[in-house]
Amino acid sequence: MIRKEMIAMLLAGGQGSRLGVLTAKVAKPAVAFGGKYRIIDFPLSNCINSGIDTVGVLTQYQPLRLNSHIGIGIPWDLDRNNGGVTVLPPYEKSDNSEWYTGTANAIFQNLSYMESYNPEYVLILSGDHIYKMDYEVMLDFHKEHNADVTIAAMPVPIEEASRFGIVITDEEKQITEFEEKPEHPRSNLASMGIYIFTWKVLREALIAMKDQGNCDFGKHIIPYCHEKQQRLFAYEYNSYWKDVGTLGSYWEANMELVDLIPEFNLYEEYWKVYTKSDNVEPQYLSSDAIVEKSIIGEGTEIYGEVRNSVLGAGVVVGKGTVIRDSIIMQDTKIGENCGIYKAIIAEDCSIGDNVEIGIGDEAQSKLNDKIYAFGLATIGENSCIPSNVKIGKNTAISGVTDKSDYPDGVLAGGEYIIKAGDSK
Repeated sequence: MIRKEMIAMLLAGGQGSRLGVLTAKVAKPAVAFGGKYRIIDFPLSNCINSGIDTVGVLTQYQPLRLNSHIGIGIPWDLDRNNGGVTVLPPYEKSDNSEWYTGTANAIFQNLSYMESYNPEYVLILSGDHIYKMDYEVMLDFHKEHNADVTIAAMPVPIEEASRFGIVITDEEKQITEFEEKPEHPRSNLASMGIYIFTWKVLREALIAMKDQGNCDFGKHIIPYCHEKQQRLFAYEYNSYWKDVGTLGSYWEANMELVDLIPEFNLYEEYWKVYTKSDNVEPQYLSSDAIVEKSIIGEGTEIYGEVRNSVLGAGVVVGKGTVIRDSIIMQDTKIGENCGIYKAIIAEDCSIGDNVEIGIGDEAQSKLNDKIYAFGLATIGENSCIPSNVKIGKNTAISGVTDKSDYPDGVLAGGEYIIKAGDSK
């Protein structure tokens, strides 16, 4: 086995519960993004663009689509005999079967995988952020400062700082204190959940903290290293980075892609975003179609009007239908004479004719007002909406619905329909 200088461990087991019905059947890192990609494509592409050819992907919740998407790593040039990408689900041990109970516990359960490469450094990543970062530059910073742990951190507005782990540094960028989601933050440098550890430091910390329940990097491993007087540094990052953990931020990040000058550019030659591409036919726009400021996936057929929206592959938009400010994921079929405004419609849905989605006034969600907010209408995958119904804002639908589910043909703002077997 050739020794690797740095390997990456990508945490992709998250349920993403704040994405509501979008993640009822799929792990958050496998959720579609930008009409062509899945969220996990971004950290994976960062790895290969940064020269990292050994990536362990730790899966847990609903891993099926993630596993088939990653496969043996061909799109990212990670199909290698030595290294490459390895999917690491929790596995049964002889004495007991153990789910991953926290981010650090997941890494601890894969010590032997890491040991097999005997790396000098280990990069820990989250599978659910949208950004481009050269991890090699961060590694250079780690080496220059003779650090034991380097935490990528970015400045956030001080009023939002209490949502993050906050680092307090001296002028050399050495971390003097670390506060996990402080009520009154004393700094606005937020941890991005991206860490480089010197391998022996990580190994020692994981073993020392192995009996800690729900062992987590931010809550346990970083404070442990700090207590041990290890050298912790903050690597400041100032480019685009988005945690698409809520329906609002997920919708916003997609909409930013269709800005005239997008802050996050998917089209840069030197920093490509790779993904698994299926061979599908080209898109088709009929003579009546109108498309403005939108991303349209391959194999999509448009007979209506699409403005300021992101459509995945294989979507069909019927005649007379108007779509605005919406995300429509792959293989969803939308009938004729529909109006869809500020909606997120997941994969493989079927929308009848004369359906209006995202209309009326905003009302508070009766299902979960923390999740279903932002004035969005959200429809989970494999859902069916019958013809001639109206759906309000801050609504959620999951499953095959029929006329009887809509009193007077209306699902009012804030209401929801979740069919048996579908989770919230």
